Amino acid sequence: MLKQLLRTKVISAHADSELKKCLSAFDLALLGIGCAIGTGIFVLTGIAAATQSGPAVVLSFIIAGVASGFAALAYAELAASVGGSGSAYGYSYVAFGEFIAWVMGWILLLEYGVGAAAVANGWAGYFVNTLSNFNVHLPDAVTKAPMMGGLINLPAFAIIWVLTILLVIGVKESARFNNIIVIIKLSTIAIFIALASAHLNTDNWQPFMPFGWFSTLEDGRNIGVLAGASLVFFAYFGFDAVSTAAEEAKNPQRDLPIGLLSSLVFCTIVYIVVSGLLTGIVPYSELNVSSPVAYALSRLGHTWSSTLVATGVLAGLITVLLVLLYGLTRILFSMSRDGLISPIFSKVNPDRKTPTRIIFMCGAIVSLVAGFIPLGQLAETVNIGTLASFVMVCVGVIVLRIRQPNLPRPFKNPWNPLIPVLGIISCGALMSFLPASTWIRFGSWILVGIVFYFAYSMHHSKLNLLHKHKG
Repeated sequence: MLKQLLRTKVISAHADSELKKCLSAFDLALLGIGCAIGTGIFVLTGIAAATQSGPAVVLSFIIAGVASGFAALAYAELAASVGGSGSAYGYSYVAFGEFIAWVMGWILLLEYGVGAAAVANGWAGYFVNTLSNFNVHLPDAVTKAPMMGGLINLPAFAIIWVLTILLVIGVKESARFNNIIVIIKLSTIAIFIALASAHLNTDNWQPFMPFGWFSTLEDGRNIGVLAGASLVFFAYFGFDAVSTAAEEAKNPQRDLPIGLLSSLVFCTIVYIVVSGLLTGIVPYSELNVSSPVAYALSRLGHTWSSTLVATGVLAGLITVLLVLLYGLTRILFSMSRDGLISPIFSKVNPDRKTPTRIIFMCGAIVSLVAGFIPLGQLAETVNIGTLASFVMVCVGVIVLRIRQPNLPRPFKNPWNPLIPVLGIISCGALMSFLPASTWIRFGSWILVGIVFYFAYSMHHSKLNLLHKHKG
């Protein structure tokens, strides 16, 4: 009872936040769309269709979307009832206690931190290629990491700092910038849909499911609709960043569920339409290329398509980066406020109402990783981290319904506990389809986090200090 009391006191202290409450439901929805729609729609759709799902990649997106939907309903309930800027970390703190919350926060650092560095690398690649289309060629020394034969990936390094400065200026300004860029990339997608709809050939959808539901090849590679779902799940990565904005939302109890669910539904519809059209205008077997959307449009005779896609990708990745960095800073801000990392990072700038110290720290670390370390397959671990956080949030809904039945819940999951149970099963199943190497890297990351917890966090946490004071 004492630990529960102390835990509640720590969480309730978060209610009086120094952060500026300025985000509307519309801002939150575009925040989710900004993070979810990136390279997945321009690249992943073609690769998944060609190598794993065929035209049934539409089903892969639906399966991944349904699994994310169950998790989104769980997020919506906890965001409305628990709140706080820590997302799944904060929810785990209330439901399970400090240790599980730390592990969850450590997983989120992988999801957002490594994800941001990986996306910065991807953005830099498209940026360099776009410049080359205009006969502007940057030397390898400033476009490749040292391990790749260069000195620094300067575009990746620089874009992180540009967005870091934007976040320091203020969250409302960052949201306005995100909204503008989201409109640009959605316009790009709308142009593709209009062009592709006029050339749809349903014969390309036959056979619809050439690789079946699921099977493993001799080389260990998984194929089929379900394997494709675990791959395209990356396209849904990041919509949960909406929940990190709880303390800066004008009316979080109402607006967070709206932002979470509307962004997920919108993105799912876009993914289904684009993947269906892409496989309907070009045979799926031809789509295993670096830019399948540009390839498909060029097949239709639109030679300017590479510029269109480059615009969409560059705009898309900038918003993904912005929201990932935003989410990372708010999660670390919450962990710092609880004493699990140094409390100096939970200071809020009184003029800008932003946690400038943690923003600069995140900008420094992520820019160094993006600029000097080629991430390679480490980025794949982001998927399993995201799925693990979804599972824990679904479990948290069930646990809090039992432990704190009288907790005010402005938004409640329908058919509880069916929805969170289905979320646990579906997200857990998608995790099982990931390669063993991904599980090994994920386990190693968690072990490092546990060591850090027992070496530092456990001894400096506010919960531990309050417990000692009461004792």
